[in-house]
Amino acid sequence: MPLHPMEKMLHQALFLQSAQRLDQCPPDEGLEVAFAGRSNAGKSSAINRLTSQRTLARTSKTPGRTQLLNFFQLDEERRLVDLPGYGYAKVAKSTRNEWQQHLDHYLSERQALVGLVLMMDIRHPLKDFDLLMLEWSAQANMPIHILMTKADKLKFGAAKSTLLQVQKQLKDHPAPLSLQLFSATNGTGCDDAWDKLGEWLNVATPDAQD
Repeated sequence: MPLHPMEKMLHQALFLQSAQRLDQCPPDEGLEVAFAGRSNAGKSSAINRLTSQRTLARTSKTPGRTQLLNFFQLDEERRLVDLPGYGYAKVAKSTRNEWQQHLDHYLSERQALVGLVLMMDIRHPLKDFDLLMLEWSAQANMPIHILMTKADKLKFGAAKSTLLQVQKQLKDHPAPLSLQLFSATNGTGCDDAWDKLGEWLNVATPDAQD
């Protein structure tokens, strides 16, 4: 079976650089998709699964280790960005507020940013951080795609039921959003996620080629 065009491109992802502030980021050109999620939402595992690279994004037994914006290059024009995780990081409140400020600058001012992938643990959806990201996305009119991660932790019926419940809760939300089930463990939802990334990064998907 041929590789999905987006899977092929993501497999070429290489670490480019880290940045703490907007002025340390790579030149603001081309297309960028950012990945966000609370520290225990399985963000690094999802990035590694989608890129078919085990160690591209660092996974850690200690949630909240990612305190920088990490940029990964796909080609000359396209990048992924791993945003700092929040929620369980054991850091001083002042430090966390500073991260929040830098993240806000990046999200509101970065011209290359074309979409945001928000990861939520399917067993603990719509926490404060998730609602904050949805709120920001609505204000910026930035497309946001939610991966309901760790879907393998629930039986399929329960996972589907949670997805429908969250869809219902977000039905009237002003953010331009979409959502799906995802599992980094067994690969559930990879094709849908690749389709969405291909749409944002302007990479032809199989349907578009037919």
